Amino acid sequence: MKITQLLNTPVGILSRKNLIQNTGFQKQHNLSTPKSLLQKIAGVVLTPLDYLVLFSTFFLLFGAVFLVHEFQPYFEQIHLDRMNSAWGKSFIMVSLALLSFRLFYIMYIFILHKKYKPVPSVSDDELPKCTVIVPAYNEGKLVWKTLKSLAESDYPEDHLQLICIDDGSKDDTWEWMKKAKEELGDRVSIYQQPKNMGKRHALYRGFNLATGEVFITVDSDSIVKKNTLRNMVSPLVVNEKCGAVAGNVRVLNNKRAMIPKMLNVSFVFSFEFVRSAQSVLGSVLCTPGALSAYRKEAVMNCLPDWINQTFMGQPSDIGEDRAMTNMILKQGYEVRFQSNAYVLTDTPEKYNSLYKMFIRWERSNVRENIMMSKYAFKNFRKGPKAGTRLLLVDQWIKVITAYPFLLLMLCLIIMQPLLFVCSTLMGILIFSSIPALFFARRHSKSEAVWAYSYGIFHTFALFWITPYAIATASKKGWLTRG
Repeated sequence: MKITQLLNTPVGILSRKNLIQNTGFQKQHNLSTPKSLLQKIAGVVLTPLDYLVLFSTFFLLFGAVFLVHEFQPYFEQIHLDRMNSAWGKSFIMVSLALLSFRLFYIMYIFILHKKYKPVPSVSDDELPKCTVIVPAYNEGKLVWKTLKSLAESDYPEDHLQLICIDDGSKDDTWEWMKKAKEELGDRVSIYQQPKNMGKRHALYRGFNLATGEVFITVDSDSIVKKNTLRNMVSPLVVNEKCGAVAGNVRVLNNKRAMIPKMLNVSFVFSFEFVRSAQSVLGSVLCTPGALSAYRKEAVMNCLPDWINQTFMGQPSDIGEDRAMTNMILKQGYEVRFQSNAYVLTDTPEKYNSLYKMFIRWERSNVRENIMMSKYAFKNFRKGPKAGTRLLLVDQWIKVITAYPFLLLMLCLIIMQPLLFVCSTLMGILIFSSIPALFFARRHSKSEAVWAYSYGIFHTFALFWITPYAIATASKKGWLTRG
């Protein structure tokens, strides 16, 4: 990738000096020169394992295309046999209906995405007092980097309150918070929970300590750009109907391991395509824990319900971000997305950490889909609501079809293994091309190919997560904390 291309990416928009300062990449990766830093970030260097995985990905995908061509008469005969049976006709009709809905939904999201524009940053005179809350648990040095990046924001100092809360960490997180306090002085206030009580309780303490008109929450393993904070509050300033804003999350460690490389492409599609479309409807379904902004009034209106939320009689200790978003939408507020407000966040590098994170997310989705269904089909706010309801329907289709798809997959593996492998890989090739082309157009062609590897990885290694999360939706626990 050329340096000029790099400078057009969200990471590259930072100056080289600020990039080194704000992300701490130079020390973290033992990079001695700016040139080597830029090469590292540009993704020029791939490991032998990266090459092997990418080669295997396209070998499998194009191999499936070849097999479909070679065994076309065989597959046609299977199709004819299905058409001659009642269950076969029913199966094809249901499959076509679901495929038609999926294609319609993607087109609808695409049309909304094309209408999306981020809110330009307001002037210093218009910026409200803002409180940034950083809950931390076992983050070590990363919390110091997070606080440093926040302090280096171009938000007026006299309008910015920084609060960091250690949620009973068992490592040296508190020492790094004290180091940040020594360096930043009165610009940051640090607190310790008496014991590990969970992220929701750490945020709750922060909300009650906050003095700003706008609350911004930032994860303690995340680095913000210099203009992120002012871009986050701008929609709340210009639109009184806006109650919350979702930031644009990118992967911080996507040059260190293969899983983050794949997640980086997935995150871009999830935020810059899907959430931008949801934003046009004023109905972003989840403001991410890594970076979110809230109107104080909207938070305080639902804070007692939020901190005391339960599911099946058990206190909710996960999904605090989706729950807060749900409660703000329920009040009639809009929830927007700011594509120009970037945060770089650490993501899992190992499979066991990744699937635990996804289980937590999926359990939260099941719970909050139920909660949202209680108000989404009522007159919960003024103006059109059909689009918001369609977003919820799409969420429910994913949940409802999880078990039938799992059963179908097992049956095909046993009865028609060749058909299963070929059809699945062909589907991955087609549908993974959407995020790949989107990422290539907006950011980097060389990194976009990871969308195909992620498609295979997600289909064959993570397929079980949604069914498992549905069956264990009432279970407590953060899972990835340690």
